Amino acid sequence: MTWFSLSVKRWGRITQFLSLFCLCLFLVVSCTSRPKPSTPSSGSVNSSTGDGRITIGTTAKPRTLDPADAYELASLGLVFNMSDRLYTYEPGSTEIKPQLATALPKVSQDGLTYTIPLRQGVVFHDGTPFNAQAMAFTIQRFIQNKGKPSFLLADIVESAKATGENELTIKLKKPFAAFPSLLAFSGVCAVSPKAYEIGEGKFKPNIFVGTGPYKLANLGPASVQFDVFDKYWGEKPTNGGINVQILSSGVNLYNAFRKKAVDVAYLSMDPDQIRSLEEKARKGNWQAIPNQGSVMSYMAINRNQQPLDNPAVRQAIAAMIDRLQIKERVWYGQADPAYSMIPTTLDVYKPVFQKEYGNGNTEKAKQLLTSAGFSKTNPAKVEIWYPSSSPTRSLAAIVIKALANKTMDGILQFEVIAVDSTTFFQQIPKGLYPAILLDWYPDFLDADNYIQPFVSCDKGSIEKGCKDGGSKSQGSFYYSDRMNKLIDQERQEQNPEVRNKIFAEIQDLLVNDVPYVPLWQSKDFVFAQRGMSGVQLDPTQNLVYKTIKM
Repeated sequence: MTWFSLSVKRWGRITQFLSLFCLCLFLVVSCTSRPKPSTPSSGSVNSSTGDGRITIGTTAKPRTLDPADAYELASLGLVFNMSDRLYTYEPGSTEIKPQLATALPKVSQDGLTYTIPLRQGVVFHDGTPFNAQAMAFTIQRFIQNKGKPSFLLADIVESAKATGENELTIKLKKPFAAFPSLLAFSGVCAVSPKAYEIGEGKFKPNIFVGTGPYKLANLGPASVQFDVFDKYWGEKPTNGGINVQILSSGVNLYNAFRKKAVDVAYLSMDPDQIRSLEEKARKGNWQAIPNQGSVMSYMAINRNQQPLDNPAVRQAIAAMIDRLQIKERVWYGQADPAYSMIPTTLDVYKPVFQKEYGNGNTEKAKQLLTSAGFSKTNPAKVEIWYPSSSPTRSLAAIVIKALANKTMDGILQFEVIAVDSTTFFQQIPKGLYPAILLDWYPDFLDADNYIQPFVSCDKGSIEKGCKDGGSKSQGSFYYSDRMNKLIDQERQEQNPEVRNKIFAEIQDLLVNDVPYVPLWQSKDFVFAQRGMSGVQLDPTQNLVYKTIKM
C-alpha cells in the first residue's frame, strides 16, 4: 500500500477545501433539490418545542451528507447520527465494538483477509433490507466514487465481497492491524443500494439513506432536521427528533445559547466565549460538559533548513517550550499539554517529551545550543509559520516567541510569520517553511494514524531527508530507516502487547530525533441548558444525538 498518497491527498484536499468551501456550500444549498420534511415543521427552529425535539446549535456547516465524500467534522457529525457502521465506539472509550457487525473480524493468518458476520433484521430508511451485499456495495462505492476520504480504503482494500447473506469478506492489499478501527470511520457507514450508485463523482450531497436511528427530514441553508426512524433495529432515541440550527459565527452561537434559543451548543466557540459560559455554568445557569479530545496540535520542524538540520537545535526547541504557559495564555486552561504525538486517549501514550526535556527547561535548551556552537553573538534563528485563519495558532506562535525572548538570553530567536491558509498548505510539501504550527484531526482512533502519516518515508536518505512520503507532506522531511521498519512492523502485528511495545520504541525514537514537537491536546466543550441529560461526545468528537433528552 502506498501511504504517501494518503498524506498527500489529505493535504491536497484540505487545501482545496479551504479555497472552495464557501462556493461549494452555496451551490449545494442553492442549486439542488432537498428532501421534504416527513413531518410538519415550522420555518424556524426554536428551543424547547414541547414535542420532545431537541435543538442543537452549531457553527459547523455541512458541505455534503454523502458519506463517500464527507471529510469534514461538520458533515461527518450529521452522517454519524443518521447511520450505523460495522463497528463503533462507546462514549468515553476508544475500544471498538460491533454495530452492524455482530463480532470482531476473523483475520486470516497472513493478515490479509477479514471475515465479518453481520446483523440480521436491519432495514435502510427507504425500506431496503441490509445484508452483506449492501455492505459490499457501500465499501465499493466509497472507494470507486473517489470522494475526499476515498483514499482511506482505496490504499488498503483490494476487494469487498458478500460471501453469504450475512457474511462480508474484505481482502487487503497489505496487512494493516488497525483496519477494524478504520471501519468505525463515520463515512464507512452502510447506505442503501437503492438510493445510491457507484461511479466516480456520482454523489448525492443533499440526501441520506442509511440504517441509523434518525432519518433526514429537512436540509436547509441554516438548519437540518432529523426525525426518529421508527424501524430502527437498535435502541430508539430518547428524544422526539433533532433540530440543528447552524449559526454564522461563534459569537452568534454564544448569544443563542445564553438566550436559550438552543438546548445544546457544540462546535465551535472561541476560548474566551467558552470561559464565559464555563463561569456561568459554575453558578448553575446551565451545564458545561468537558470532554477529552483526540486532536493534536504540534510544531513540525524542517530538518532540511538551517539551523534546524542540527538535531541539537530541534532538541533545544523541544526543551524551551513551556506548554503550561501556552495552556493558560492561549487556551485559558481549555487544553492539555502534549508530550507525545500520540494522544493520552490511547493506551500506548508515553509522555516521552516530558521525561526527556521537561517543560520550559530553558537551561537544558541553552546547554544544547551552546554545545552546538550557538551563542548571543551567533544565535540560532528560526522562522515559525502558521495559517492566518487560526487565531489560536497565531497566539501560540506569539507566546513561544515571547518565551524565547524572555528566557533564552538571545541564543534562540524566533520570527513568527502568518500566511493565508491556501498558500500555507500548498507550500508545506515544498519545504519552504523552517517550522510550522499545525493541528491533526485523526481519521480513525489508532496510534498508527498519529505516527504513519507523520514519519513514514517511501523514498529518501539520512543525508537529504524525505523525498517521497508522509513526513514530506507534513513539512518535516524526516527520514529514518529504523522508523520505516518499525511502522511496517506495527502495521503487520496482530498481537496487541507486541504492537504496543513497537509504539513505545517509536515514541522513544521521535523524542531523540525531534521532527515534531507536540504542543497541546484539545478539550471539547459541550454546553447544555439546565434539565438536559444524556449529552455526550463519542471519542471521534461527534455529539451523540440519540441519548439527549429534556
